Amino acid sequence: MSQDQEIYRRIADAGIVLRAPAKPAAAYVPFVETGKLLFLSGHIARREGLVWEGQLGRDMETATGTQAARAIAQDLLGTLHAATGNLAKIRRIVKVLCLVNSTSAFTEHHLVANGCSELLEEIFGDAGKHARSAFGVAQLPTGTCVEVELVAELF
Repeated sequence: MSQDQEIYRRIADAGIVLRAPAKPAAAYVPFVETGKLLFLSGHIARREGLVWEGQLGRDMETATGTQAARAIAQDLLGTLHAATGNLAKIRRIVKVLCLVNSTSAFTEHHLVANGCSELLEEIFGDAGKHARSAFGVAQLPTGTCVEVELVAELF
């Protein structure tokens, strides 16, 4: 099985349907390619097509935030596919930045971010392992619980 077939098989096995990038809500584009790097704008958590609102430590548990981050990873895959036309063109996921809408007492941002990171590794294997930052913020656009941006290296 070729590398691109393997990636898309893993996506299908995970029950993921690749969606087109969401229309930007402000003055930006979903992705920018420069050299061999592909920068994806922040993707917010959505559930059943609607903004997944909430604040970790107030009205949302860590496990739910982790699910939201995994849902974002699925949307990131759709944007990566739209940007490249074939996910096998991705050499590796370089960096993930995870912003968590949380109270000042919440300290499990890293566990929330795992929802995204683990899915990227599941789909891309070792090429999905990446550097990462995860931290809390007082609020995110439209009240979403999590936002993630990503940098990938292309072949």
